[in-house]
Amino acid sequence: MTLFFTILTATLLAWLGSTFVGPARLAAWARDRFVPADYGLVPREQLDPRRAGPAMPVYRLKEMQAIADAAWEGDWRAAAAYVEAAGQDWDERWSRLEFLQQLAEDGDAWLDDWRRAQPESCAAATLHAQMLLHRAWEIRGTEYAHKVPAERMRRFRELLPASMRAAQEAAQLAPHDPGPWVVMVTAARGLQYSPEHFRPLWEGLVARAPHHYAGHWQALQYWCAKWYGSNKLMLEFAERAVRYAPAGSPLAGIYLHALNELTERSGVSAPRMSRRTKALLEDVARSLHQVPDDDERLPRLRHFLAYYLGKAGRYDAALEQFRLIGPWCGAEPWTKKGDPVGAFDLARGIAAKKAKAG
Repeated sequence: MTLFFTILTATLLAWLGSTFVGPARLAAWARDRFVPADYGLVPREQLDPRRAGPAMPVYRLKEMQAIADAAWEGDWRAAAAYVEAAGQDWDERWSRLEFLQQLAEDGDAWLDDWRRAQPESCAAATLHAQMLLHRAWEIRGTEYAHKVPAERMRRFRELLPASMRAAQEAAQLAPHDPGPWVVMVTAARGLQYSPEHFRPLWEGLVARAPHHYAGHWQALQYWCAKWYGSNKLMLEFAERAVRYAPAGSPLAGIYLHALNELTERSGVSAPRMSRRTKALLEDVARSLHQVPDDDERLPRLRHFLAYYLGKAGRYDAALEQFRLIGPWCGAEPWTKKGDPVGAFDLARGIAAKKAKAG
């Protein structure tokens, strides 16, 4: 019997040694023996940490530059037309307002002229509310509340009510437009609204735009544990976004931001990957597969998706994301690692080594 168990133990150890690859050996393989092209990946020397994905098309850059030049020369009409051209594509409209808000940071006389010339414009009023909100948040910074100096926090809380009032006034100009409600949902977090006061604002937003991506991101922040929710409430909110994301929308990617929030709060490389989490990641991958390749939000979401699929042991799915990402590695989570190229290459190397179909 002793001889039997000795032989069995030796056999098991030999089998484990041939099949199990420890972290150190895996990292060494990815560093020294991994040939990206063998797995349909771009060569290591082509990895580019400058961007998350391909550059914006030249025609878009020229269009935006023309709008910026006109605004800085005092002509608001190009900016107004730019917003209105988005029609009722509320995500695109919000993206354009965010661009204009960045322009206004370098001088907003043109915005004042626009508001005077078109006092009935919801877009101009919303942009004004955005500006007030951004300035307040810039004073506060992004640190946890206990790390923000008292004077900065005082000024932050003084400025926020003006942003909320401006957004409420903008909402009256175009009752169907969700833009002012995104500002209100964001300001409510800083104004310490209770869940009972926050929910009507959220309901007002989704009544106008049920799948508004930026609106969902702001609400996710409200429901996370560092603000007025908890890990449970945040994950429930993110899971609903996955369930109700329409075809072609990046909304399911909100779940990836929830996982990233858990990662940052816990200080570990990834939250616990339960069976439910793994299934949801697969749902996110299927949903994002339907998003048009030219959606500017997609590359950053793919980076998070590849990372968390790898952490969940879904290596084939992670490898597919790395193929879709291509050479770009200038995005989180890689940029948090100190050496984004090295972190990105190691993660895709591990996915390639462990994937069933190379």
